[in-house]
Amino acid sequence: MATGSERFQVDRRSLLMGAAGVAGAGIVAWGQPASAAELKSGTKTSRRYPSNWPDPEPYGTADIRPDLWPREDNSFILPLELRPRDEELGRVWMRDTYVNMFVVNGRPIYVATGTTRVPGLNAAGPWNDGIFVWLAPSLHGPWRLVDTTGIRPDAEKGKVWSPEFVDENRPGRTVVAQWQEYWTDSRFGKRGQAWAPEVHYFGGKWYILSCMGDHSRKVGSFMLVSEGGLEGPYRLIEGNIEKPFGDPFIGGPAFIERGAYHHIDGSLYTEGDDAWLVLHNDLYAKFRDDMEDIVPATNLARFEQVPYSPEPYLEGAYIFKFEEKYYLIHAVWDRASTTSDGGTRHAYDPPGTGRVQYQYDAIVAVSDHFEGPYSERWTAGVGAGHNNFFVDRSGKAYATFFRNPNAGYWSDPSRIGDAAVAGVVRLEWTGPEGNRLYVERRNKGRSITG
Repeated sequence: MATGSERFQVDRRSLLMGAAGVAGAGIVAWGQPASAAELKSGTKTSRRYPSNWPDPEPYGTADIRPDLWPREDNSFILPLELRPRDEELGRVWMRDTYVNMFVVNGRPIYVATGTTRVPGLNAAGPWNDGIFVWLAPSLHGPWRLVDTTGIRPDAEKGKVWSPEFVDENRPGRTVVAQWQEYWTDSRFGKRGQAWAPEVHYFGGKWYILSCMGDHSRKVGSFMLVSEGGLEGPYRLIEGNIEKPFGDPFIGGPAFIERGAYHHIDGSLYTEGDDAWLVLHNDLYAKFRDDMEDIVPATNLARFEQVPYSPEPYLEGAYIFKFEEKYYLIHAVWDRASTTSDGGTRHAYDPPGTGRVQYQYDAIVAVSDHFEGPYSERWTAGVGAGHNNFFVDRSGKAYATFFRNPNAGYWSDPSRIGDAAVAGVVRLEWTGPEGNRLYVERRNKGRSITG
């Protein structure tokens, strides 16, 4: 179990003791601390919370209001330490940005990671060189690459795992499985890349969840465990030596071999002594006590959700526990289409004729229980899809974003230079009656709750 001295257990977990006081009583709307009298008495007085916005109709319509965008007044780009490959761009090119905060040995540690690319390529495929991790003493930095030079003196600093490390495999210790190794073919040449990594601290150990992407021999999620500190060295858990988590199914681009595609975007949720794997769309499974595999290894359970009709493909599933509620977060494309009267419809539709990718959004649903049932979904952040929610040391809630460069709004030539960033945006909570988390809006529509 990760105790309070080891971590601040709020990222997709329960909100426990913050630095300033008791979470429920000590943090009020918009992250402001309660009064000294309230903290001393433990009583709750009437507080002002922002209101829930009415949702666009019908269910599945996307909310594109500018207030739900990450903006200069509610967000910023993390000043991550540059690697030699970043010097020309002047910042780190990153997709699937992940940020979290843990307390280890009484000190807060902020970690950041994401999908990055190699020099000479304009995307993270058909291959990349693995997973980099940054750390900082506060959200605003300074952000430094984790020091891996003591483990691999001749390797690039900050790189904690890569298919390049296959030579480190030993009997009884697998660092890179055979299905994760680089390979070549006539169409793409060199192939194999790691996607969407997350860093977690649980039970006194560091874990990394990640996914081998579409150009790999097998596509799907895997987990690494550190045999040292945050810097590693990491090895693959036993359950992923032969394959990614779960069973294969038909999915992904047409060039993926049949039987090679497994469930992507693996994520970790922990609460108390227990840990769960969370996968794309609506799947989850419990981890074994030793964290070496899930149980059972097949027949994954499904979250009870309120689907759209028709339901599109959902990615980036993430569970975040806040104020005793469970928030299920997904990434989905808002596709724009022209209506019969010449207007524009924005909706979370599957691909189809006349439907154009507009923004890669974060949608959220809320429940009293981890497995559900979850409420209807709402748009929590425009263009903020494939992210995670977390809290800082004071208990303020944030989300990450990256501005998808592959399609839609941020792929436009006039904007592509500002895409693929390590961004964080403040969140606002609509209180114990509204129970919603949104990107911090300019016009909150405040209402009084008790």
